[in-house]
Amino acid sequence: MTPNGGAQAAKPEPAQTQQGQQPPPLPVQLVQNEAKVRIEAAVAAEIGFVERLVWFWSNHFCVSADKALSMAGAYEREAIRPHVLGRFVDMLTVVESHPAMLFYLDNLESMGPNSVAGINRDKSLNENLAREILELHTLGVRTGYSQDDVTRFAKVLTGWTWVGLGEPNHGGEFVFVKRLHEPGEQTVIGKTYPDTGVEQGRAVLADLARHPATAGHIAYKFARHFVADNPSPSLVDKLAKSFTDTDGNLKELAKTLITAEEAWTPERTKLKRPSEWIICALRLTGAQWVVGRVMSGQALLGERLWRPLAPNGFADDESTWIDGLSQRVDIASEFAGRVADRLDPVALVETGLGPLASAETRNTVARAESRAQALALLLMAPEFLRR
Repeated sequence: MTPNGGAQAAKPEPAQTQQGQQPPPLPVQLVQNEAKVRIEAAVAAEIGFVERLVWFWSNHFCVSADKALSMAGAYEREAIRPHVLGRFVDMLTVVESHPAMLFYLDNLESMGPNSVAGINRDKSLNENLAREILELHTLGVRTGYSQDDVTRFAKVLTGWTWVGLGEPNHGGEFVFVKRLHEPGEQTVIGKTYPDTGVEQGRAVLADLARHPATAGHIAYKFARHFVADNPSPSLVDKLAKSFTDTDGNLKELAKTLITAEEAWTPERTKLKRPSEWIICALRLTGAQWVVGRVMSGQALLGERLWRPLAPNGFADDESTWIDGLSQRVDIASEFAGRVADRLDPVALVETGLGPLASAETRNTVARAESRAQALALLLMAPEFLRR
């Protein structure tokens, strides 16, 4: 995921509260606490690949703290992290029934038009969750499903909601409410599913998880994230085959990626997204950090933690992030000015880049006028910006 740390692992700075300063609202505190744990896990990881998997799947199945402020971090911890080396169908089922996803994609009060609640309240069906599951989470865009499939799948998912937050013992937990559920069987992508309550939705998700289009969609996104903006078709095919042959075993998918020859091209072409670049800097230098400052840096560079602009998550291509390099220069300079006095940037070239460092990068860092300038130049070196 990132270069190794320096002489000591980067640690969060102890929290400091000024006298008379009011603490932030509880939801903001929850987000910061979850963010602190997430950043610590990435900074301290001996081998960061699993953390990269968490980040990838969290972005694939994204929710936004702008809408579900206090739930975004818990959602990643509860629905994503435990399953990154498990089975796709299990992650999919947990994700789509998590209150954060149900709230983010407006399924909490979606009512079947012929359900008890729908008839009594005259409420309409909400198709957001069903559409994004098909378009973003499983099959992908233009893969053979129709608007009728979206509508029928949305009916299947009626009744998937949560217990009200006012309930002291189970508030905020997933619950299936039969009176919201559209009665009867539904046909989704050519298969008919009997009305088995909550199991009707789980059956559709299980079939979507094993659909060939899902294998192709996941394989392409996986290769694009980890290897190249335009991954080789042979690598995508290998990943899709692994996904299909292992029934969506994500550990095997990761092993296929690591062992594929196409994944280890000599040229480092993949531009690190802002969050990864920031974590790289912390791991390299072992510098202390403050969660608010790290989150501010991510926001300045356009990747606000758990706040994608749309349900398709943050973009994974260079064209989206390349214009922000000038802002990275400012952040690198400010960061280097705070931490460089106790570091040897020339030694960090070996620690962070080793044989990847070009002669030009080595000379540029060695000839810098100060340690701060040398460290900033290292953080902005092409080999450090890319992987």
